[in-house]
Amino acid sequence: MKRVVKAASPAAVALLRQASALVPKRMKASDGLLPSAAHLKTSPNSDHNTGLAVDLTHDPKNGIDCNVIFEKLKEDERVKYLIFKGKIWSRDKAKLGNRKYSGSNPHNKHLHCSINADSANDTSPWFWWMNQPKIVNQVRAKLQPVPTKKLPLPVKAEVCTCCKVHNIKRKAI
Repeated sequence: MKRVVKAASPAAVALLRQASALVPKRMKASDGLLPSAAHLKTSPNSDHNTGLAVDLTHDPKNGIDCNVIFEKLKEDERVKYLIFKGKIWSRDKAKLGNRKYSGSNPHNKHLHCSINADSANDTSPWFWWMNQPKIVNQVRAKLQPVPTKKLPLPVKAEVCTCCKVHNIKRKAI
């Protein structure tokens, strides 16, 4: 399992903040940086653990069309690999083009972008082909907290019914 960091890389945070500065009213339901407990369980070697991965919500109605972003980000040298709508593209296998992604989550609601480790601090524009955001929107985006994954609620312990001694109702852990 990759070690889990406490904070996402500046490049990862910049990708989400720049998207919010460009499209302030975009949906953010599937945005993510660091892994949740459930994500750790299903994907213990994810780049989310290292702070070098970003999930960007697909919201074409409001201007964040991950179909376009998936294709455009292939040109960005900071990108290690991209996953969206059951497809994966990686820099090290770029000659093979888009390949079928066989992971448990097809990434239909968001684009996954993994960033090369040597680009972790590069916060230059991620959406260079789009108009640059207004200054006020850039400031607002920087003031927004970065998304966090919510941990699942703890499971209540089983209640023993074998005898009076053990018949104690236990609270959630």
